[in-house]
Formats: sequence, structure tokens, C-alpha cells
Amino acid sequence: MYGRSREDRTPSYDDDYAAWALHQARLLRTGRFDELDPENLAEEVEDLARQEKREIESRLGVLLQHLLKYMVQPENRSNSWRATILEQRARIARRLTESPSLRSYPGQVLEDEYGLARQQAALETGLPLERFPANCPFGIDDVLDLDFLPEPGREAI
Repeated sequence: MYGRSREDRTPSYDDDYAAWALHQARLLRTGRFDELDPENLAEEVEDLARQEKREIESRLGVLLQHLLKYMVQPENRSNSWRATILEQRARIARRLTESPSLRSYPGQVLEDEYGLARQQAALETGLPLERFPANCPFGIDDVLDLDFLPEPGREAI
């Protein structure tokens, strides 16, 4: 009953992440650095950078999948596919603008993301995996170019 007030208790990282994070922010803003939880705080900051990379990977995968479907099934092209392609490109561009140090990252993970996108495109279309190129037929500049859309027959490249 005479314990510390709720406001004075230091939230635990393991017991209440949200309260812990808000408390850490309050400590930073008020310059109470000696009260910070440096190990967990550093881990969370590093995870923010990983989260940015994961978002780029995810959006790049969706983008590649739709570019493949667009290329291989010209008869099924739709505004929905074009809208998805546009959205993924725009959101990747936003991430790269907000975090310029990641500008080369999409090119670094292109082939890895392509492998999964290829499998997903095959599953979604019902076409055999062999119908899609084993290696990414697009360069990263084309993939991210707002005006680029693949033409049929490119899969032979």
C-alpha cells in the first residue's frame, strides 16, 4: 500500500513491452540516461533497422511475383495487378527515401526474393514452375522503375 506509485515503477522489458518502451522514451527525453535499459534498448534499435529491411524484402517479393504474372499471362493482365505493382514500387521508394543507407539493399536481395516470388507466381497461376525463368529476368532498375512493365516472351531471356 505504501509502495512506489505506478508512475515510479520501472516497467520490465519482459513483463510489459509497451510500458517499457514508453518509459525508455520518457527517460531519453528527460535526459535520465543512467536509468535506461541499454542492452534491450540497443536490441530494439537494431531490430528497427532489420524491420526496414524485412519490409523491403516483402514488398520486393510481391512486386516480383506480380511482374512475373504480368509477363507470363498477358491475357490475364488487370488493373489490380498494375495497382499492386505501382503500390509496391511506391512503398519501396518511400522506404529508400526515408533510409538512404538502404538504397543498394533491393539489388542485394533481388535473386533471393525472386526465388520465392517465382514459386508463388507458379502456385497462384497454376502454371508449372518451369514456365517462369530460373533466374530473375529483370534488373533491379527495371523492377523499381515506375514505368516498366514486362512484355510477353521476356521469360526466354
